Amino acid sequence: MNKVIKRDGSEENFDPNRIYNAIRKALKASQEDISLAETIGNEVIAELEKEPESFKPHVEDIQDLIEKTLVRHGKYATAKAYIIYRRNRTELREKKTILGVKDDLKLSFNSLKILEERYLRRDPAGRVIESPEQLFKRVAKAIAEVDANYGARPEETEEKFYNSMVNLEFLPNSPTLMNAGTEIGQLSACFVLPIEDSLKSIFDTLKNAALIHQSGGGTGFSFSQIRPRGDVVKSTMGIASGPISFMRIFDRATEIIKQGGRRRGANMGVLHVTHPDIVDFIRLKEKETEFVNFNISVAVSDNFIKRAINNQVYELINPRNKKVVKMLNARDVFDLIITNAWKTGDPGMLYLDEINRRNPTPGLGSIETTNPCGEVPLLPYESCNLGSINLVQMFNAGKFDYNKLARTIEVGVHFLDNVIDANRYIIKEIEDITRGNRKIGLGIMGFADCLIKMNIPYDSQEALDFAGELMNFIQNKAREASQALAEKRGSFPNIQHSIFKDKKMRNATVTSIAPTGTISTIANVSSGIEPLFSVGYLRNALDTTLLTVNPLFEETARERGFYSAEMIAEVVRTGSVRRIPQIPDNIKRIFPVAHDIPPEFHIKMQATFQRYVDNAVSKTINLPENATLEQTRMVFLLAHKLKCKGVTIYRYGSKKRQALEFGEINNYRVCGEGICNF
Repeated sequence: MNKVIKRDGSEENFDPNRIYNAIRKALKASQEDISLAETIGNEVIAELEKEPESFKPHVEDIQDLIEKTLVRHGKYATAKAYIIYRRNRTELREKKTILGVKDDLKLSFNSLKILEERYLRRDPAGRVIESPEQLFKRVAKAIAEVDANYGARPEETEEKFYNSMVNLEFLPNSPTLMNAGTEIGQLSACFVLPIEDSLKSIFDTLKNAALIHQSGGGTGFSFSQIRPRGDVVKSTMGIASGPISFMRIFDRATEIIKQGGRRRGANMGVLHVTHPDIVDFIRLKEKETEFVNFNISVAVSDNFIKRAINNQVYELINPRNKKVVKMLNARDVFDLIITNAWKTGDPGMLYLDEINRRNPTPGLGSIETTNPCGEVPLLPYESCNLGSINLVQMFNAGKFDYNKLARTIEVGVHFLDNVIDANRYIIKEIEDITRGNRKIGLGIMGFADCLIKMNIPYDSQEALDFAGELMNFIQNKAREASQALAEKRGSFPNIQHSIFKDKKMRNATVTSIAPTGTISTIANVSSGIEPLFSVGYLRNALDTTLLTVNPLFEETARERGFYSAEMIAEVVRTGSVRRIPQIPDNIKRIFPVAHDIPPEFHIKMQATFQRYVDNAVSKTINLPENATLEQTRMVFLLAHKLKCKGVTIYRYGSKKRQALEFGEINNYRVCGEGICNF
């Protein structure tokens, strides 16, 4: 017997290790001695070998035989666990079939679902015509072709890029996955567009933003140059409507565009704290239904923070004529920001002085705003291409492998630099400054999962130490890779206006920490550098509500013998394993969730990463529902003190609509990795 018939009718080589592994997992799930796997597996194989040499068993026949052999050995609990596993796998395959996507990479259901919805190519009738493997081949080929421009052979590079993506070691930002090798060809995720104080500038920017959103990108704007509401308009002798009125138009346009786009358009709206309309801006999102397509942040200076601490007044300045129009108490304005952030999650805060102290190209001007999630401060018209390394895939024989990480960093920097050349730019101004500065942002995802695998609690000094060591390593290796590219391809054209003017450097920036919302779902790991939201939570999926359980926690709970449906229900109800008595203390330590972690520790983690990041760090400072205004105030002040470039908070329950929730699970089905257990 040399071949096995798969479920799709194709044949593959018989591998006895798959039998041993299946039995070992079933024994482990039922708290039995896993050393029995070899004995039971040998009996299964012996039964199969009784058949003629030409016999080709079906995979289902082999699984039936495993069940019978387990029962014959009196391992009834193990046989039951194996039967449930088979049933759940069958349900999962059926769900995947409904999607109409070929699961050629054995991805999780959630991964396939998001690929089907947003990434895989479709024919004119809307039918999916691409598999996940074909997607990665398309992207690798399109990005590797750039090498020919520099006298290199694209074929070797294409294989490196493909292997890194197909093994989920590195994934680029969503527009690259969506658009590389297609007619659209717009590959960047992050843009900043300028808005000057004229109707022409405002509506030219609106048009460009619409085109960017249509292609899957996000946009950041500073509205600080627009004259305030009630100011004079000399050309018509009318009265100005102010920046917020134009933000409303941008928000509505984004809403319309997203109906035909591949993902929801996103905006960052920024107003400087000295703008006369700042109080109205701070209160902009008090109604949850208002400005839903905008994140908003107040841009502040060191001087404003100092005046807020000292309870002093500061000036509001009309951007049209630079005249002081009013004085406000800085502490009152700061407290209003805190109150609204506590109530709604908006606004955040940008620390512009710190951003510009770290501006890599100061000779080209000052930075006023960021992309939608805050991880890339950009000059007007700049765009940035992002990609993230999956830390969960950086292990070898159970240990974190810095050598593998170094190889992946080199691939990531090469890939992202190629994206700049492969890109099709919306307008010439974006192309000119993007090619001139060649900014890229290599980051990470799966950080929380990585800590769990290393038995390090997220809320520990050991985690902070590892974060610093890790990001310092990534920063240094990324710069080395950029310098190596500069030797072959030349430095970025604007290097004489930069902090690197006496060096060789291919890219003005090389690192950034993005939220990785969708690509971390594809990779099936935790987002960016965030802690786990919870080890169990309610998620809306298709037409039902599923209880999703973190796979590392479920595996640990089953292995240690404390897994039960009742325990999971309690975790989901309370939102934390640290409040469940039957969970061992050492397990509680390594599975903290966002709301277990003190707010100041969230900030310390963000600041630790920021020390070794060229661009910025996207991180939400999650607060429990009972967090106080004083705790919220402390977060904003500590973020400034520790030299973060910005801060965003979210207090649980401050919005009615939440994608992830705690609560009573009642009769919901318990699902880990899309596989339902009962």
